[in-house]
Amino acid sequence: MIKVGIVAYGITPFTKDDQKIESLLLKSTKNLFDNNPEIIRNDIDAVLVSTNNNSKYLSPILSEMVGIQPKIAHSIESLCNSGTNSIVSAYSYIVSGLADMVLISGAERNDSPGQILEWDNSRGEFKHPIFWASIFAKSYKRKFSISDEQIALVSVKNHKQAKENPNALSNKTFTIQDVINSKKLTDDLRLLDCSRPCTGSASILLASEETARKITDMPIWITGIGQKTTSAGFTKNTSFSSMESTKLAGQAALKMANHNANDIDVAEVHDAFSVCEPMALESLGFSKPGNGTNMIKELYETNNFKINPRGGLIGSGHPLGATGIAQTIEIIQQLESSATNRQVDNAKIGLVHNMSAAATSSTVLVLEK
Repeated sequence: MIKVGIVAYGITPFTKDDQKIESLLLKSTKNLFDNNPEIIRNDIDAVLVSTNNNSKYLSPILSEMVGIQPKIAHSIESLCNSGTNSIVSAYSYIVSGLADMVLISGAERNDSPGQILEWDNSRGEFKHPIFWASIFAKSYKRKFSISDEQIALVSVKNHKQAKENPNALSNKTFTIQDVINSKKLTDDLRLLDCSRPCTGSASILLASEETARKITDMPIWITGIGQKTTSAGFTKNTSFSSMESTKLAGQAALKMANHNANDIDVAEVHDAFSVCEPMALESLGFSKPGNGTNMIKELYETNNFKINPRGGLIGSGHPLGATGIAQTIEIIQQLESSATNRQVDNAKIGLVHNMSAAATSSTVLVLEK
């Protein structure tokens, strides 16, 4: 089977700035090429854009702006899961032989609303996704006797770790009491429990093994992929205290990579809200059901950056189309040992977990040196 490696990446700082989507895509792509001048743009066969922005024809526009005339050019939208869906699409193009090298660029503006499902948009007082996040929190706390303080530690940990990420939206640290005392959105959700939409872009370049080895001495290989969509509306979830699509996608990715959760040295998990991190850790097999908050507490107290070293979505910000790509870049940097103050010791195998809409769909990637 053809091996696929990640050979280059570029990223912009995540901000609240007002920038055009085209400019954002160009910035992270330019950053990629500036850092890798040996890459021949004419060798790029496909350009994929990951975004929930409603602008049209963005992939051909980006191609023209950076001087590429690819065989394949199109956009991919799958809510918060768009970035990793784009990576899987690029992987598929290369493995199938339709492309040898694929550029992926993801971007979002801070005012992007995403795509709201009509049947999830008017459930009483609260708008989606606050509604499902509150249900998750209430259900998870009730089932496992978890306190607000235990959940709040997720935000505390991830804001602390974001301080070591120069591209993160947040540059503040908070205490558990700060999180508990932040604006109350529902009985089970505070403002500091939430990730924030923002402006940002991230780009990566994938290539076949032969091409990858020509470009870099240390490509990062995609060795496992798992995807699962269980529904569109969150009311179809079989549980509100675990993530079925994440569990199935994680199992598939780890099986393809011939690993188990204990083999993973560093992971980016989709903490759209505080409660999502322990639920994801349990669904991926990093901890037993109900034990995710204990794992998070131990990581925080030992200053271990294994989970969400860049600060997660809560600390880094959440530009929908760029998030999955930014998560992947973080794991690449960890495996390259270039993550500076947030570096996990001796990281060789990493995992990316990216999901949409109350975990109704999930993508999991396993990356290795």
